[in-house]
Amino acid sequence: MHIIVTRGQPQADRWVRFFNHVGHQAVAWPLVQVHPVSDTAALLQAWRHWGDYFAVMFVSPHAVHYFFASAPPGMPVNSAQLAINQRAWATGPGTCSALLSHGVAPDRVDAPDPNGTQFDSEALWHKIADTVRPGCKVLIVRGDSTGDTRAAGSGRDWLAQHLQSAGALVDFVVAYQRSAPLYGATDLAWASRATYEGGVWVFCSTQAVAHLHRLLPQQDWSQARAVATHLRIAEAALQIGFGQVLVSPPNLAAVLASLESSA
Repeated sequence: MHIIVTRGQPQADRWVRFFNHVGHQAVAWPLVQVHPVSDTAALLQAWRHWGDYFAVMFVSPHAVHYFFASAPPGMPVNSAQLAINQRAWATGPGTCSALLSHGVAPDRVDAPDPNGTQFDSEALWHKIADTVRPGCKVLIVRGDSTGDTRAAGSGRDWLAQHLQSAGALVDFVVAYQRSAPLYGATDLAWASRATYEGGVWVFCSTQAVAHLHRLLPQQDWSQARAVATHLRIAEAALQIGFGQVLVSPPNLAAVLASLESSA
């Protein structure tokens, strides 16, 4: 099976190695590029007020890595003795692993069950809803696609709204920027041909789907197949015309099972 992995790097290469190891032909074709923000003033402000927050929610491993990379000099961000009394919230195992790698104690991390089938804001909310108290402050560390390092991100509005309904005060800070990849004519022709030849796309974000549509606006996707790691992502793929889209939990074993069932 020819599998096209659209995750950003370095996660895409890890998924490709896994699929190739189990006998499939996979290739990384990232549809989202990640960069540090050019203005770190908001990040430094967040670090200065770290102790004001009841919890800090990280939307992805990238959010963790870029946030901790922005720490002021002298902050023990790479030490197991990191002075974090706040809760650290994550939506999935990858983000949890990133937090642990930066010295956050496991007993300070709240996340959905790693053996569960849903890793998103809704699953996180079920985990932490009972701990939220009126007046507590929560910081959401996220990425941005527009360059605005202060505005709230629509991808986390659902969680922010539920936190605010519970009386929490929510701040956002942008730790990294996302952009569309730059692919030339040869790469685009390959992607179009791979689709017609039975390649199966793996989508892990709605933004990846949107970028693909902009890169190949005239592509006929009616015979194309995809596996999406969330219902919203699947809906986005169907909207641009994909003929078959399966929804899978966002872990490698589940995605592999979905891919093989689509063959």
